[in-house]
Amino acid sequence: MSATAETTLTESRTLPRLRGLLPGWYSIGWGTALLVMLPVLAVLWLALFPTENIWPHLASTVLPVYIKSTLILMVGTGALSVAIGVGTAWLVTLCHFPGRRVFEWALLLPFAIPAYVIAYIYTDLLEYAGPVQILLRDLFGWQTARDYWFPEIRSIGGAILMLTLVLYPYVYLLARASFLEQSMSIRDASRMLGCSPWQSFYRVSLPIARPAIAVGLSLVSMETINDFGTVDYFAVKSMSAGIYDAWLNMGNVGAAAQIASLMMIFVVVLISLERVARAKSRQYTSPDRYRTIERYRLTKSRAWLCTLACSLPVLFGFLLPFISLADMSLAHLDQFSDSNFLGFATNSFTLSGVTALLAAAIAIVLAYSKRLYARNRSLQVAARMSNLGYALPGAVLAIGVIIPLAAFDNSVDAFMREHFNISTGLLLSGTPFALVFAYCVRFLAVSGGAVDSSLGKVTPNMDMASRSLGANTLRTLKEVHLPLIRGGLLTGVLVVFVDCMKELPATLILRPFNYDTLATYVYQYASDEQIESCSPAALLIVLVGIIPVILLSRTITATRASR
Repeated sequence: MSATAETTLTESRTLPRLRGLLPGWYSIGWGTALLVMLPVLAVLWLALFPTENIWPHLASTVLPVYIKSTLILMVGTGALSVAIGVGTAWLVTLCHFPGRRVFEWALLLPFAIPAYVIAYIYTDLLEYAGPVQILLRDLFGWQTARDYWFPEIRSIGGAILMLTLVLYPYVYLLARASFLEQSMSIRDASRMLGCSPWQSFYRVSLPIARPAIAVGLSLVSMETINDFGTVDYFAVKSMSAGIYDAWLNMGNVGAAAQIASLMMIFVVVLISLERVARAKSRQYTSPDRYRTIERYRLTKSRAWLCTLACSLPVLFGFLLPFISLADMSLAHLDQFSDSNFLGFATNSFTLSGVTALLAAAIAIVLAYSKRLYARNRSLQVAARMSNLGYALPGAVLAIGVIIPLAAFDNSVDAFMREHFNISTGLLLSGTPFALVFAYCVRFLAVSGGAVDSSLGKVTPNMDMASRSLGANTLRTLKEVHLPLIRGGLLTGVLVVFVDCMKELPATLILRPFNYDTLATYVYQYASDEQIESCSPAALLIVLVGIIPVILLSRTITATRASR
């Protein structure tokens, strides 16, 4: 009997025996998906039925500026990220040059630095009173800004560069994984037909990797839409900044929800374009997937040019910002023992830790329920719906979370006042619960992807063997599946933890009064031109972010043997 037939027979035997327990998993799966979708539904409802409709005013004044700036940011950041990510991924995968093994993981290091942190650092370095321009004036004898021209860092062009430096690893990550999985026989055939290495890359490797590049580009675009700290600091009127301005400065939640709905349309369009870009692409595991990669031997000059090309993103995206933060932190080491700083760090680590564990638990429930009820399409749809939160910008998510939580708090408070003359105040909104809920909705897709991938590698025969020994579904999950997927589970937990540490837009809007995290602490001080005062907090965020970078690099490298 073939392996496919055996697997099908195992599943057909397993499902009837578990039939009595499936409604519980089915209800949990759908309930979780609806809970995750609640913020999206709340935003749409408030956008359609605002208490004060100022949409015509927005459309005739600031909205065109928001849309234009957001589109420019997306196009500029996306184009530069693809150029850097794809180029460096191909070089480290298929070429020999000095430092290649180091660059395999070093090119991922900018992942660890939040965009708003790198924006603060480069502004401090490149502004008129910064060390770079001071040095230029001393060298050439210039006296004032009128004596020379220097690019303005606080501009939409500066924002594009800052976002590119920290977002290109999305494209690099997926492009390199695709290059590693490609068949060496296809490349050899192109070389036998007279293609140079460049022609082989352009005509063969690049088209095959296009679906992966499209996914990376869509992630870069969504993160660009989500960014608030950089665009706010550079005074770029993007839609994310517009939501913050409409809600907190104008006091109009309905207007913020309407701008948020427009952002969701952008996200839906991005996801649709990404799927269309790879709709007709089908890739299968090649028979020589594990054949050793034979890299191009370059001349000495070209090899050093490759080293230079891979060095620049690492230098400007990680080394310079990290060294600057470390240098500034030396003068403020006393902050690490300051009670306020410790309180901010405790808030960040607590929120991130609770969210990482809770998101992992939800991901396990969803993935296992899908496994038990693999033939039920509605549950598969529910699981996919639960991953949509990652596509929502943090500012949009904050509005969607605060609306239902505030409605719940107001209803409970009104009921208690009417019947018991007691005010309950804020039970959910304005508390850390709102932050944890928002983080879980946004980053569930991260932990869900890791868990689902690991659980999918466990053969159904394991379930059958466990059931034949008398174990129920819960015991099978606890004693069989969890030990087997602990590697993927740990990766998901760490990545979610770091993402929560860096999250800024949702945290700024949803945090309780007098409740700061390391991210909001850095934002507040840096916005007041006091980056040195918050450098220890920024450095701590970066150091924590290095952990998943190492895990990601090891995971990619392990997909194929190399020589």
